[in-house]
Amino acid sequence: MSIGEKIGNGGLLLLGCGKMGGAMLRGWLAQGLAADQVTVLDPYPADWLVALEADGLRLNKQPETAPDIAVIATKPQIMADAIPGVAAFGNGPTMFISVAAGTLISTFEEMLGDKTPIIRVMPNTPAAIGAGISALVSNDSVSGDQMALAEELLAAVGQTVLLDNEEQMHAVTALSGSGPAYVFAMAEAMTSAGEKLGLPSDMAKKLALGTIAGAGRLMLESGTEPATLREQVTSPNGTTYAGLQVLQQTPEGLQDLIDATLKAASDRSEELAKG
Repeated sequence: MSIGEKIGNGGLLLLGCGKMGGAMLRGWLAQGLAADQVTVLDPYPADWLVALEADGLRLNKQPETAPDIAVIATKPQIMADAIPGVAAFGNGPTMFISVAAGTLISTFEEMLGDKTPIIRVMPNTPAAIGAGISALVSNDSVSGDQMALAEELLAAVGQTVLLDNEEQMHAVTALSGSGPAYVFAMAEAMTSAGEKLGLPSDMAKKLALGTIAGAGRLMLESGTEPATLREQVTSPNGTTYAGLQVLQQTPEGLQDLIDATLKAASDRSEELAKG
């Protein structure tokens, strides 16, 4: 059964269709959601979104009846302006899914009503190419069937994990939410180091990006533990061993650096949540 068949007659309402909202919508359409099941509210719709009106998508028209699902993908700073337009659907059957970073479930309950089914999601930027990973957590008003549908919706742009509680979202934000930036920084550093060793800039960049992308794919597709893969590449007293001796030195080697990096991001997530 396609995503479109699992969503009722109320359809899906998408608030905000920027990079993340657009990536999700493209994924849903590719997996069977019909354009005429979708209403999008976005003040600056992209051309591809406008073109979908010909297929029945409702653009910037308030729904006349409660949608089955309302996905909040607006920027946190304009949340207060966006929510009042859909507040009438709170405390009802509409399931709200928020991908807005840093906004607590309790904040949505204050705006929509404490009986509203609300799921908070933390995706990451690779979702834009269908390679993201999203963490989900809900309030007590969400049913098992609703959570299963939310997982399927997010699976359209990558992998999913379910959290035990909302407090874990700070760690998720630090690890997978901010994580792509750490990988990009690693690519920058490897490129620069290759240049310093005498490689042309374009070649160093190609080698660095190809190495990171290939290693990531190998980890995912082989099912082998990262530690085992590392050991397989590392010959005793070889070149990789020499490099790892520097990378894993203590104190302040790679593990200490990553620990400190994630803690700083997690602490900042907690600060932002407190306002």
